[in-house]
Order: sequence, then C-alpha cells, then structure tokens
Amino acid sequence: MSKREQFLAGKRPEDVALFLSDSFVEGEGDGLAEHGEQVENGVILVVEGDQGRSVFKTATGMDAMGFAKQAMGTEGGDIARDLSGGHCPDCDGDAEFVFAFAEEQNEEVGDLYAEGDVIHAYSYCECGTAYSDKWLAGETE
Repeated sequence: MSKREQFLAGKRPEDVALFLSDSFVEGEGDGLAEHGEQVENGVILVVEGDQGRSVFKTATGMDAMGFAKQAMGTEGGDIARDLSGGHCPDCDGDAEFVFAFAEEQNEEVGDLYAEGDVIHAYSYCECGTAYSDKWLAGETE
C-alpha cells in the first residue's frame, strides 16, 4: 500500500498530503517529483505534518493553515478523492494545488466525525478560487 493509499484510508493522521500541478513542479528540477507519486497532471507527496506544511509554503508561497482557513469560506467545490485535482465551484479550471490532512474519528464531535476518520482537503484553482471538501477516509466517490 502506497503512502497516498495509507493516507486516504486514514492510516497516516500525522502526515499531510500535497498535490502540486505540473505548473508547480516544472523547472524545479526533480526535487519534488522525485519524492512524490507522479499522477496525470502533477505530483502527490505525503509527508510528516510539519515538513509538509513547510514544503507547501515553499512551493506555493502560502501558509498552509491560513490557506485552509481561506478555502473553508468557499462551498460547493469538489476535490478528487484520490487528491489528484478538483472541480472549482466558480469555473471549469483545474486545481493548481491541494493540501490535505486526516482527522481521526471523534464521536464526541458528532456528524461525519462520529462515523470514522475524516479527510480534509483544500484546493486552489487556476482562476484564484480557494475551496474545500471533506469526506470519510476510505471513500472513493
């Protein structure tokens, strides 16, 4: 099972996952692509939380948690359950990057969190819209 598969199954709650489109990894040498999993339109990295937030800031110029807070303000986006992109609620543009983390099941919180581990994902579209999505770990659709 790959790191991404483990992450999506909720088995790596201490890690974060990053999808960076080809436009972010082009011209940067083999650095990020060498450490991640190549997908159709970019690369996905699953790394320890603090290191992942640092990589995110270096690659995008944004603070990960500040970006997540901004993205939570936009509803209606749909992020691919395999983290390979998303569907922007404002246009038909492609995701430039996705930042995701898993939160372990918490029955006290209720709602989705009572059902199992939850994947939180935040995406930035090429049009400039930041949006979020969340789902139960292990869901494929």
